[in-house]
Amino acid sequence: MDYYDLIIVGAGPAGSTLAHALQDSGKRILVIDKQDFPRDKTCAGWVTPAVMDSLDIDINHYGTGRTLQPIRRFRIGMMGQSAVENDHGEIVSYGIRRCEFDAFLLDRTAVPKQLNTPVKSIVRRDGNWVINDTWEAPLIVGAGGHFCPVAKLMGDGPGSHEVVVAAKEVEFEMTPQQAEVCEARGDTPELWFCRDLKGYAWVFRKGNFLNIGLGREDNHKLTEHLNAFVEEMKSEGRIPADLPGKFKGHAYLLYAHAERQLADDGLLLIGDSAGLAYTQSGEGIRPAIESALMAADIIRDQEDYSAQALQAYGEAIASRFGNRAMPQDEGWQVPDWVKMPLASTLMRSHWFTRKVVTEKWFLHQQVPPLATVSQG
Repeated sequence: MDYYDLIIVGAGPAGSTLAHALQDSGKRILVIDKQDFPRDKTCAGWVTPAVMDSLDIDINHYGTGRTLQPIRRFRIGMMGQSAVENDHGEIVSYGIRRCEFDAFLLDRTAVPKQLNTPVKSIVRRDGNWVINDTWEAPLIVGAGGHFCPVAKLMGDGPGSHEVVVAAKEVEFEMTPQQAEVCEARGDTPELWFCRDLKGYAWVFRKGNFLNIGLGREDNHKLTEHLNAFVEEMKSEGRIPADLPGKFKGHAYLLYAHAERQLADDGLLLIGDSAGLAYTQSGEGIRPAIESALMAADIIRDQEDYSAQALQAYGEAIASRFGNRAMPQDEGWQVPDWVKMPLASTLMRSHWFTRKVVTEKWFLHQQVPPLATVSQG
């Protein structure tokens, strides 16, 4: 049996950030993931400057040999209407490929890693947790996404009424012919809201890579909405007519609708396993990074991993992201006041699409970056 102080299940941005923040803490840490890296990850793939600042990533260094698409504009519209384009006058975000971004974060983490290793069992034994009858630790952190096996140990949320968002996307490198006819521009991602405001689609070009997808709260209509959107974009020349491969799916919880417990005796959840995606946009990378840094701050000098001792983590999450509240009418990412006939008009407004949709909901420019947690 191999003993550690902390085992992190999931090597994505949340898990690797936690390991990186604690790698000089003196704690023995193991990172486990069911996949090898680099690996494909279903995600539109953009990060804000706040994320890069919190991760202490040098933009020039990261952009050498990797995709790093500066974003200065957004095209936003409602399906069936013309789009509004807003120029922010500066770089407000970066397009990345998750296969590169996640591998970069993991590679810089100097702790033992057990990759290509599914978690088959987690049992409680003498006050510790034992994974696959092989690795033992008093604390396990779940960072394995929506279906994380550590999250399953926590059980369903209080009311078990969690609204699960389902999304499908495809990312591929365009041929020269496809790139020539594609109207989408690299510095201008396109966001297209469903007319019922229960989801949105995107067209995101990163150099010669193109990412197309759609996310909704009602999974049974997802493919129908996606197919209609793709055909509309093809007919308008926004995307090439010949898309390769199949769209891949994933699921996640929105913060305001999630009911998952964040901590228990010897257990703690970060990132998508905790259901932290921003309610208005569905973005999960920044909340994942910040939750990992907050968890590291709690764990670094902690030897008591009881539920009571770990309660400070839940308080930190609530302080940063607000208190969770299940609304009576479970909408997806837009407030009730937008869900009116006024929505069609608002989506034609340069002020609303820029100041509210882009800068507030998607970029969270009103929220300063979380300071990088000291590693010493």
